[in-house]
Amino acid sequence: MSRLHGTKDFWIGALRVDGPAFAAAVAEAPPETPVLSCPGWTVADLTLHLAGIYHWVHSFVGSGETAQPARRDRAELPSGVTPLQLWQRGYDQLMTQFDTLDPEAPAWNWAPQPKKAGFWPRRMAHETAVHRWDAQLAIAAGEPIEAKLAADGISEVLDTWLPAGRRAVPGQWHGVVQLTATDAAQDWYLRLRGEGVALLDTATVFGHEDHHARVQVTGTASDLLLALWGRIGYDALGVTGDRTLLDGLRTG
Repeated sequence: MSRLHGTKDFWIGALRVDGPAFAAAVAEAPPETPVLSCPGWTVADLTLHLAGIYHWVHSFVGSGETAQPARRDRAELPSGVTPLQLWQRGYDQLMTQFDTLDPEAPAWNWAPQPKKAGFWPRRMAHETAVHRWDAQLAIAAGEPIEAKLAADGISEVLDTWLPAGRRAVPGQWHGVVQLTATDAAQDWYLRLRGEGVALLDTATVFGHEDHHARVQVTGTASDLLLALWGRIGYDALGVTGDRTLLDGLRTG
């Protein structure tokens, strides 16, 4: 069953840990260092990407508007400013904004969910955690994502990314998938139906005539999340059953 682990304070707390850890990894790596988990990107590219997302979210999340803002994936680098300095500006601005943000205030998001500002501290916490892992991997120092945060990140993929149609590859899948996080005492059941998905609670699963999972995946919450994001292969996890269904879970 999917359980929302977080609150605004929880996600801000995660950002206060993973943000400085990201910055420390970037500071240690030359800007041209390849980011192995993001093929074709350098550490500078990764830093500008995350800086751009921070600046973009900051530009609209407190406006009270639900209209879709213009997309901005990468920050423009002013003369005399390093990518890390630009990232730090964006991080500091966003954290100040999040501290006083009302999660119930209107705010646009791209998901099939209420258009409320509380979407964005969660989204930024997970965006930062995964990219912190990317940056640390570039200097051969990748640390797992904290288990409680990773468990909520798995839920975010299943209750937000996949229902929004944001799969890594298009396709048709049919069957129930079970994910088990060994260090978070949590299971998720997801029914795939063509392009559609349905995240199931335990009562629904065991009360349904077609409840048997066609594939079961077991691992730490961090490894499960990183696999869903395409950072590691499913070979790093315990997999039993029809592995082809797992392609329908990847979002990155």
